[in-house]
Amino acid sequence: MYKISIKMVGQRYNHVGRRHNHVMDLFESKDVVRICAPMVRYSKQPFRQLVRRYNCDLTYTPMIIADSFLKSNESRNADYTTSEEDEPVIMQFAANNASDLANVAELVQPYCDGIGLNCGCPQKWAMAEGYGCDLLKRPELLKDMVQQTRQRVGNDFPIEVKIRINKDLRQTISLCQQAEHAGISWLSVHGRSVTQRREPVDYEAIRTIKDSLSVPVVANGDIKSEDDVIKVKLMTNVDGVMAAQGMLNNPAMYSGYSITPECCIKDWLNISVKLGTPFVAFHQHLIFMLEKWHTKGERHLFNNLSSAAAVFDFLEEHYDITYDDVK
Repeated sequence: MYKISIKMVGQRYNHVGRRHNHVMDLFESKDVVRICAPMVRYSKQPFRQLVRRYNCDLTYTPMIIADSFLKSNESRNADYTTSEEDEPVIMQFAANNASDLANVAELVQPYCDGIGLNCGCPQKWAMAEGYGCDLLKRPELLKDMVQQTRQRVGNDFPIEVKIRINKDLRQTISLCQQAEHAGISWLSVHGRSVTQRREPVDYEAIRTIKDSLSVPVVANGDIKSEDDVIKVKLMTNVDGVMAAQGMLNNPAMYSGYSITPECCIKDWLNISVKLGTPFVAFHQHLIFMLEKWHTKGERHLFNNLSSAAAVFDFLEEHYDITYDDVK
């Protein structure tokens, strides 16, 4: 069997394995579970810790290629770091066969609070490798992947599947019901088809899927504010909502802020310094968070800064946020 080495960044584990947070209890106890979506490059440990401070109930890693994660310790350490403070977190994987998904689920079970299978990535490279949306065309394979993984990890470890919708909604419902019977814990639905990007989200389709299943359903797509959370809940009766771009632009959106508040900026500075966040990620998140703070000229200047020292100088000069604010 594969051996695993997971970096514990920010705080040492004093015990072996994960203190599970019973993710499914969230769906039992909350009217709407507020989730930060898996985002390539962005859903890393520092950002996960930030959004949890602002009413985000559940976070995800970026999509991780299961095959690479299994074979390479270097890949594991690049794709996932965690700590005792980093929970609950779902590790999302791209896999194209049952063996890889079951193996990787068993491997990470002590280090996370559940896994997700990405069946919603529409990128051509992913589909060419049999990942993401390509699995929507192979419901029997998807069913087998979930069944084998469930047999391997037992009934208490959460398994989620994230999909896009088919133009023929009957096909989507059939696939979802097969996944439910195979043993998924909940289903996340991006309310667009494989070919759609900026078209309106089909919340009516999400409502129909919700009505067709007994497991919790999460809505994803164009959720950018707490008002959107309430609106989507009323339209779909889903059990949770998942936001991506809205969280990047305003990590405090689930706390009701219309734009990123100053306290959130300071929290990001503190977390980044504590965890040693690489400059590119540190700066890129601030570019998103501060977009509505800047004038056009300020935005151009800030976006082209090239060091942490320059960022702190800019924040002090323009917004009276100083390095002393970092605790």
